[in-house]
Amino acid sequence: MAKMNGNPMPIKDVLGKLSIDELRLKGKRVFIRADFNVPLDEHLRITDDSRIRSTLTTINYAIDEGARVILASHLGRPKGKPDPRFSLAPVAKRLQRLLDKDVIFSPDCIGSQVEHLVAKMKDGDVVLLENLRYHPEEEKNDEEFSKKLAGIADYFINDAFGAAHRAHASTVGITKFLPSAAGFLMKKEIEYLKGVVDNPIRPFVAILGGAKVSGKIGVLEHLEDKVDKVVVGGGMAFTFIKAMGNEVGDSLVETEMIETAERIRKNLKAAGIKFYLPVDCVIAHNLEPGAETKIVPTLEIPKGWKALDIGPATVKLFSEALENAKTILWNGPMGVFEVDAFSRGTYAIANAVADAYALTIVGGGDTALAVHRAGVTNALSFISTGGGASLQLLEGKELPGIAALTDRSTAAV
Repeated sequence: MAKMNGNPMPIKDVLGKLSIDELRLKGKRVFIRADFNVPLDEHLRITDDSRIRSTLTTINYAIDEGARVILASHLGRPKGKPDPRFSLAPVAKRLQRLLDKDVIFSPDCIGSQVEHLVAKMKDGDVVLLENLRYHPEEEKNDEEFSKKLAGIADYFINDAFGAAHRAHASTVGITKFLPSAAGFLMKKEIEYLKGVVDNPIRPFVAILGGAKVSGKIGVLEHLEDKVDKVVVGGGMAFTFIKAMGNEVGDSLVETEMIETAERIRKNLKAAGIKFYLPVDCVIAHNLEPGAETKIVPTLEIPKGWKALDIGPATVKLFSEALENAKTILWNGPMGVFEVDAFSRGTYAIANAVADAYALTIVGGGDTALAVHRAGVTNALSFISTGGGASLQLLEGKELPGIAALTDRSTAAV
């Protein structure tokens, strides 16, 4: 499917921060904070390396420019101490294959052994540090720990958009001690998620799903004066339906959000924004394999049954809402797609978005996983690597990991 050629707002207009291509990297020790928080199976083998691949542009650029590349990331939640289940050793092996060059793996991220490895580096060499979260000081944004990380480098590059909403030592603290710039992935994320949302090619359609309204309230409020259509699916839809005075059986409803949901719906309607909710759904008593399922209108869900996916009539309705779109933003699945019986709605919308003649942006987290499983990733304009970070940016919030980077206007490098 052909895609729109409309370009998002230029990077310099939405970022205002120093970027990697504005630095002279030759012979410099460049600390690149990446997001290598990849899924591993029980044998500690990487099952999806898309996060590694997404930052290769930045890494290869630094190598080509003659930098001495020091890579750092977290993986999982090792609770502030070494744990072999969360080692970045598998990432080092995969990086070596993807870069087609040696990647030296450091057994820690600070200390004399790390300093010795870095001291021996030559231009173009790559070192990957062990999991930052082996040290509790990382998540505490400890100043002394930040200083130790900065002590082995000349420049800091943040290319970990997925961690940009966290004020940790390796995303914020380190910037106090080094000139700090955005990597190419970070720039691209901001270009799409902020630049496109603030200046969309219209008609602009936002598709929001997932379990809870509370997780998307900020996004809905930020988009109120920016979108032309809002499509709501997933569990969060039933709080809106309940707020309109309808019964929804045992479907998920956030009682404390009913008033807020109704206020947002009325605000959108008053602004002339079309608002779509499911008209039918797939219901079951529970999520157990083999559980009986039915397709019913959303206003006819019996007691004891819960809606777990959108139905075929809703798929048709939502797909028609996308037909004239020029920009589509999608964050949140349409149902419990991890269970086969309740995956059809999410996958159908994934295909509808992929088929649209529009600039198509998919939020991170579960939505990114859904489009990967639907097999439509190559037909989409952009898939964010950040779950929580993308939501905060879509809410119009400032991300600590971006705010801490060196302002272009004050850079002296």
